[in-house]
Amino acid sequence: MKRLLIVWHSRTGGTKAMAQAAANAAAEIAVRLLPAAETHAPDILAADGYIFAGPENLASLSGPMKDLFDRCYYDVLDRIQGRPYAIMICAGSDGTGAVRQMTRIATGWRLRPIAEPLIICTRAQTPEAIAAPKIIAPEDLVRCAELGAGMAAGLAAGIF
Repeated sequence: MKRLLIVWHSRTGGTKAMAQAAANAAAEIAVRLLPAAETHAPDILAADGYIFAGPENLASLSGPMKDLFDRCYYDVLDRIQGRPYAIMICAGSDGTGAVRQMTRIATGWRLRPIAEPLIICTRAQTPEAIAAPKIIAPEDLVRCAELGAGMAAGLAAGIF
């Protein structure tokens, strides 16, 4: 059975909800949903495909997601090339900075993108709104679920 690893980081719950929606929809294959801080190189090596889900903080990838890539980068380099991946970003206004960073890392690992990055914009702009728990709109959770289901179907069918 194919294995999908969904790695996520979230402080306010938005990205966690996005990752959970993708995982729930990918149930036709083995799915492992792991926080970035608990993900290690053997977890990455054991998967056939990946969804990386994180928030954008200050126009960059969140620290714990960056730490994951820093910790695992060389241990998996040249061992996972060609595997499929997708990106989900929870952003207050833009999300492209985090996407750019994750894409560069995935390019270094020689991963293969299977979808355009999914950016969910919460429009949180004040300090209070940024720190508040995030509720992802149902239609955006559907988009996350579609990404998870698409990744699962492609892995199961041997397309990716």
